[in-house]
Amino acid sequence: METVTLALWAANLGRPLASLAEWVALAEAKLTEAAAGGADLLMLPEWIASHWLSFAPADLARDREVAWMAEQAEAALPALARAATARRLTLLAGTMPAAAAGGYVNRAHLLLPGGASAHQDKLCLTPFEKRLDGWLVRPGGTITNFGWRGLRLAVAICLDIEQPALAGRLQGLDLDLVLVPSMTDLESGYRRVFGCAKARAVELMCPVAAVGLIGTQTINGRTEPNTSGAAAYLPCEPDLSPSGIHAEIPMLAEAQDDGPLLIARDVPVGACRRLRRAGAEAWPGPWNADHVTLDHVRLDAAGPGR
Repeated sequence: METVTLALWAANLGRPLASLAEWVALAEAKLTEAAAGGADLLMLPEWIASHWLSFAPADLARDREVAWMAEQAEAALPALARAATARRLTLLAGTMPAAAAGGYVNRAHLLLPGGASAHQDKLCLTPFEKRLDGWLVRPGGTITNFGWRGLRLAVAICLDIEQPALAGRLQGLDLDLVLVPSMTDLESGYRRVFGCAKARAVELMCPVAAVGLIGTQTINGRTEPNTSGAAAYLPCEPDLSPSGIHAEIPMLAEAQDDGPLLIARDVPVGACRRLRRAGAEAWPGPWNADHVTLDHVRLDAAGPGR
């Protein structure tokens, strides 16, 4: 495969929902829009399941929200799988909590036409995802190299893409595409995730696509802001994109209706693969620092220059 077209939905949590059926219909509409736009894959943001909290029971305690969302996911996922198959479209269905090892994980579901599926659990958790009185989830322990349409694909969920140690592990996988579903409250979080996604495109010499939630959501009297956007990044190469930006919806804090859908057309996975082999401007291959020694030098405050 020489190119792939990606659809990235920056879903608007500011739009209230009345039921899970309404949300499934909304997701189906985005699948239809993505398919009409020629997309091969539609990606939803991290914690897309939090949109369901707009119709959660009024007495649902915050430390029970994850368990409740996991129950809703069990009904939502089969419906999404059927919708993806009907449109012959691959769906990265954002992330939803899933029961695992006596607790819950923050899980991204990859749903393929025909019913095949796979998943990636978030590896590095935010403080709120580790709080007993918050969305307490457990970290995953495996990064998966997915084979999809002849490509090598990985999913790095939000904070995972910010970790240089994980990027070092990914370098040896000869990846063709990295997908980054995210959820960030503020501009600072958006800048971290999307800035690091752009850096990973350079470091891995492969396209990296990121998308997040937007809009202010009201849940049982509390307000939750979401600030993000959508982008498909490329290595900064003369033959690809000197800026490293293939397609982008700039940062948004609020939006109208469902939130914008970015169609990133003809992402050049084949050209990136060839540059990983030879011909890149400066990329040294999957370089690591195993051979580099660490030295310590103490600079006296009274030394030269004082």
